[in-house]
Amino acid sequence: MFLTKLSRLNPNPLLLILTRHLSNPSKLHDRYSFKPPPSLSPNTQGQNPNHNNPKKKQKPQYCPPSSLDRTGQKPIHSDLPFDFRYSYTESSPTVRPIGLREPKYSPFGPGRIDREWIGVCAPAVDPKVRSVEGAEEDPKLEEKRKRRRQKVQGEPLTPAERKILVDKCQRPKTKRQINLGRDGLTHNMLNDIQNHWKHDEAVRIKCLGVPTVDMKNVCTQLEDKTFGKIIHRHGGVLVLYRGRNYKPKKRPVIPLMLWRPHEPIYPRLIKTTIDGLSIEETKEMRKRGLAVPALTKLAKNGYYGSLVSMVRDAFICCELVRIDCQGLEKSDYKKIGCKLRDLVPCILVTFEKEQIVVWRGNDYKPLEDGYFLPDRELFDSPEGDLVSGEEGCGNSDGNSSEKEFDSGEE
Repeated sequence: MFLTKLSRLNPNPLLLILTRHLSNPSKLHDRYSFKPPPSLSPNTQGQNPNHNNPKKKQKPQYCPPSSLDRTGQKPIHSDLPFDFRYSYTESSPTVRPIGLREPKYSPFGPGRIDREWIGVCAPAVDPKVRSVEGAEEDPKLEEKRKRRRQKVQGEPLTPAERKILVDKCQRPKTKRQINLGRDGLTHNMLNDIQNHWKHDEAVRIKCLGVPTVDMKNVCTQLEDKTFGKIIHRHGGVLVLYRGRNYKPKKRPVIPLMLWRPHEPIYPRLIKTTIDGLSIEETKEMRKRGLAVPALTKLAKNGYYGSLVSMVRDAFICCELVRIDCQGLEKSDYKKIGCKLRDLVPCILVTFEKEQIVVWRGNDYKPLEDGYFLPDRELFDSPEGDLVSGEEGCGNSDGNSSEKEFDSGEE
């Protein structure tokens, strides 16, 4: 304090000498073993007081983990007994493409799984194939799936237990829901279903768009790939039960697809000339088909569960049927036409002007054993299982005391 006051009043030469003497660290340390504070050292102004210390090693910048970085890690192994496909409802293993749009690059990432991607799927048993034609499913896999599903399901639910689970999955009770859209049951959706099963025994699935043309296939693939069981269906709304013996900690390993693979090249749906007709007759039929009154107009992302039966009924009185698809994506109504060709069956005439025109053919015979799901299934009996065939079809009368889903989900 005394030195500070003197310096403010008048700088004294004696005071400057004393300050220099105190600021000399070498003499102070030798005589008194004293180290002056940094404030008395004139060379430390504007510098770090710890400049004599060695520099600390800087921490490396944070880099978020990447799923593509597999250095030092083994490929993921999954013992699920089926081929991994991008979509299990919109791609059929029986239909082989005529080519690929890209090299056989795995959508799971390089070296992430121990299965080889052959362009359309990753087979359960790696056959080391080099062509798409060589990918065939092992017949023993179906038996393995059935045994595994029976082990997880355990004893069937009683009507009271089923009613409680369905009531919990109604819209006013829970907001948990999985939406199944135009791509159908995708591979990554299997992981979403397993995540929902960690919290609840059953999950609500809402199906809209192209896959609803063949709801039987959607229900069958859901039960087959998830090892669950559908305990309720009302239109496109399903309730999928996980099973009595399901353990979330022992859930199957499902490697996720990091991107969507390119669709392979399939044969053209519309041919230049229809089989059995000449070029002039084909042109005339297409012109007449576009002039036929529309059987129905499809709404975008709607429920098309009754479309196949409507076309079959229309073929009884007329040979050409037109379906108005204005507003739908081009790929959507092409997929719908492909499903109608296989399910009705019928012959595709044209997709012009956002219309689907189909012809029943010269030798058309309606299928007598065609099985289609009713608009609503109850599954009151323990045998109500869609995988087992027609036994999964419950009565659709209105005498049941079960609460219905929200009318907007039909």
